[in-house]
Amino acid sequence: MVVRRFLSTFWFIVRHPKQFYKTKVSGPLIKFVYETVQLYRLRTRKGIDSVRELFLRGTIVAAATSVLVWLSIFMYMAFYYVYVPTISHERPVFLQFKACQDAKGICSFPSAHIQLTKRQQLLMYGQPYKIHLELEMPESRTNRELGMFMVCADFRGQDGSLVTSSCRSAMLHYRSVVIDTLYKLVFIPLFILGTVEEKQKVYVELFAEYEDKETAPVTDVYLEIQTKYIQLYSAKFFINAQFSGLRYFMFHWPLVSATIGITSNLFFIAIVCIITWYQLILSDDYRNYESGIAANRRLEYFKGNVEDDSSSFDEDTSFLQEASGNEKDYLEERKILDDIKPVTVEQ
Repeated sequence: MVVRRFLSTFWFIVRHPKQFYKTKVSGPLIKFVYETVQLYRLRTRKGIDSVRELFLRGTIVAAATSVLVWLSIFMYMAFYYVYVPTISHERPVFLQFKACQDAKGICSFPSAHIQLTKRQQLLMYGQPYKIHLELEMPESRTNRELGMFMVCADFRGQDGSLVTSSCRSAMLHYRSVVIDTLYKLVFIPLFILGTVEEKQKVYVELFAEYEDKETAPVTDVYLEIQTKYIQLYSAKFFINAQFSGLRYFMFHWPLVSATIGITSNLFFIAIVCIITWYQLILSDDYRNYESGIAANRRLEYFKGNVEDDSSSFDEDTSFLQEASGNEKDYLEERKILDDIKPVTVEQ
């Protein structure tokens, strides 16, 4: 039975969408607005009779204001989440190499595979990113004598195709013997306590402004350090968003941007609600509904089913008082109307 009713309703919507909208959506909405307007007018004429009425009106106003404010906050948060990407992505780098069998050290270039994402895209289209590799290197004699070395990276898509590649040179920061000796003498207590180590962090910038491609987003990165004599403690891979314009303002001044954004959303929502309300009240459907209600009430009044002093129909009989100059003329017009025979009016 329920399925049959659902199918019949769905078929009616498909065949007569305008009629369904008028009967199920527009009609009930217009009725609700009309009753709300009439109730507001009636209570406005009578005034606030009690503290309960004042509390009820205050509650309604506070609830409507809260809904608008929270809707504005939600809209700003949704826009911020969609428009401003994550500022930084960090991935650990686990380097692998082939060990030498007959000698100590490594017999291949250290390399690593970094998986950025599995399902959804990590980087935002049209947003420039700065991509660099951080190498934590001990200040050993081997690294000092190593000199310059190359770091290469291949960016590949989900299907394994090469999207782009980059190779950059790097080396340990140079310090002369005198500076190095003075540095160690000054920080010798920290070296003894273990809070400071003889190491350096070398930053290798692979891309200054990288933008991901919509047709081939990057999902995997393959790194290779092209030297067999390097010594490393650890390595990290960083992707940092380079904000500009509105994104820069929203990220670095969140409170100011949130205040401006929420206030603007609240203003536009209020304007849209006011315009929608007046368009509904001034629409032809609302006027026809109001005219039909007035015609039915006047017909009942002409038949004698409604008394003139009834407070429910003050507005329907007010046209007689406005047309009459005094009470005598009003009573004469009322007597003439009472003699009129009832006329059938179709709603």
